[in-house]
Amino acid sequence: MKVTIRTLAECPDLLPALLAMENPRPEFIRRDPFGELYYDPAVLTQFADHILLARSPDGELVAKAHAIPFRLEDGPLPDDGWDGAIRREILTKLAGAVPDSLAALEIFVRSASQGLGLSRQMLEALSLNALRLGFRELVVPVRPNGKTDIHEPMSSYAMRTRADGLPVDPWLRVHVRAGGRIESVAARSMVVAGTLSEWRTWTGLPRDSPGPVEVPQALSPVICSPEQGTAVYTEPNVWVRHSTGA
Repeated sequence: MKVTIRTLAECPDLLPALLAMENPRPEFIRRDPFGELYYDPAVLTQFADHILLARSPDGELVAKAHAIPFRLEDGPLPDDGWDGAIRREILTKLAGAVPDSLAALEIFVRSASQGLGLSRQMLEALSLNALRLGFRELVVPVRPNGKTDIHEPMSSYAMRTRADGLPVDPWLRVHVRAGGRIESVAARSMVVAGTLSEWRTWTGLPRDSPGPVEVPQALSPVICSPEQGTAVYTEPNVWVRHSTGA
């Protein structure tokens, strides 16, 4: 599919359309506190140079990609993955420091345009934009979209391959085909905590038994604590590095 890809900084008038795009993430994932902070319109505009928007020939917004700069200082990629990238950029800004890394937070293609290779195009566009901004690499805390067994450790799932040597996970496979290298597991990439009442609202499921609970679209169990009236979900992601050639 032929699309035109621009940054939000180049077309700020598309912010309302960006905010109106469908959201495929399960409700409980949207309750990640760092995600709620980042996706606030006032915050998004501060990272307009790092947000890519793809439009079809008729001008319709068909895909988007979010990235955020942060300071890593050549250290290992953090266990707190997705949340950590956002937290570190906030600290970087508060300290007046210069970010040295760029993390991709999300690539989304609207449902009517999926299966046309747009995910790969947006990933490549993110790498090119990272190069334009002077970053040597793009790092991605990937949420593997093919993982269905919440009890399988992410460390084993991420390394599972097909007969051709490519990852069994479709989204990890896109990254590897694009030249990405699987680096490590971000064991607590997202952490979502809520009261049992909130979890009932988010999932429509009862929360009255202690211990691990299976939730549709979760990558690991939700740990329920009825005596405390709370439940916590800790999601593992997979860090992938992409060199920009800088």
